[in-house]
Amino acid sequence: MSAKTGVAVKPMQIDVSILGRDYKVACKEDERAELMQAVALLDARMREIRDAGKVAAVDRIAVMAALNLANELLRSRAPSPSEPAAAPIDDTRARRRIQTMQSAIDQVMAGQDKLL
Repeated sequence: MSAKTGVAVKPMQIDVSILGRDYKVACKEDERAELMQAVALLDARMREIRDAGKVAAVDRIAVMAALNLANELLRSRAPSPSEPAAAPIDDTRARRRIQTMQSAIDQVMAGQDKLL
């Protein structure tokens, strides 16, 4: 249900492209902008890893990108010894973004199963 209207929000199918591959991802309309940001971020990270030439398989590229993003998230949560503690992260929003990224990774990985 939408918090604003109290009406159930039906997920919609959105076409996204990650590393040149097209996927359909379920998403609520009010989360579409965040999903598209997550897709753009994941796509950019995967392209950086691929273009560096260290990893070739798409599933490995996806895992490396996920690890890099998770590491950045954890670092952003941990205060630096030389800096005051950062403001707390909005857990609800962070969880939503992580779920969106996990969904995108699952879509990539599902496509790999078909190739094998």
